Amino acid sequence: MKKVVFILLLVSTISFSQEKENYTKVVSKFQSFYNEGNYKAIYSMFNYDMKKALPYSKTIAFFTDLKNKLGSISNVEFNKLKDVSHIYKATFSSEVRDITFYLDGNNKIGGLRVIYHKPKDLKVIERNTTKMKLPFNEEWFVFWGGTNELQNYHVAHENQQYAYDILMVKDGVAFSGDSKINESYFVFGKEVIAPCDAMVVKVITGVKDNIPGELNPEQLTGNTVILETSNKEYILFAHLKENSIAVREGQFIRQGGLLGQCGNSGNTTEPHLHLSLQNTIDMNIATGGKLFFDKIIVNGEFKQDCIPVKGEFIKNKH
Repeated sequence: MKKVVFILLLVSTISFSQEKENYTKVVSKFQSFYNEGNYKAIYSMFNYDMKKALPYSKTIAFFTDLKNKLGSISNVEFNKLKDVSHIYKATFSSEVRDITFYLDGNNKIGGLRVIYHKPKDLKVIERNTTKMKLPFNEEWFVFWGGTNELQNYHVAHENQQYAYDILMVKDGVAFSGDSKINESYFVFGKEVIAPCDAMVVKVITGVKDNIPGELNPEQLTGNTVILETSNKEYILFAHLKENSIAVREGQFIRQGGLLGQCGNSGNTTEPHLHLSLQNTIDMNIATGGKLFFDKIIVNGEFKQDCIPVKGEFIKNKH
């Protein structure tokens, strides 16, 4: 999944409470040029700094890629203000996105951003209320986990804050033998199980496992399963092994049922399980929540209603 280019040059803060007329005209022209495929005309709407940051060839490539993926824009609706910028809700053929525009004093585009549209009524989940067991049968190691950035780099990213990266470690290392072979990693191919009773609401399959050390940024989560609990909590399992997923969308699965196997697919450098709690099925617009586990063993000690943190060995209490 490609990240969308964002160029925004802000030099001052201006206070206003509604859409400015000059923005209405520029956005209307932008929509027309975009739908016509006239990206050269869009480039001519940029100011000097914007052209320098996003040269002509990159502008053409960016909008060509956007049009191929999302299609034409059927409607643009003013949404809100943010500092000196206007944010619009744009309805494309296949999706709804937000487009941020910043205009300079000459009504030239000095900033442009296309991001996923997040509904205003999307409820945030602080933590799970459904009781969870760990989604594996043996003892695994928390490589990233916790509620601060020192313990968990995911905290800096709203859509996956408090997520876990979990693998297996023996004698301080995650593999034995050739580090460029997935099968050398202790966690590769290990079963990933349902942490609770839930409905399978999304499955992504067919993504090849990476050679360790290489990345696949085009398919961020790789082979993926998302579960929905009865409390409308969404649990995401990413980077699963190719051809290992054992469930289908619409299937109800009991706690402990097999989801698939741990793999190395997607935007990952080595085999591990990425596990996170979301407030919606769509990771692109999600806000992450804290994922607690009911009864587990942490570094040999029993803990209840627990958030494991970086550096801990964890397993279920059977």
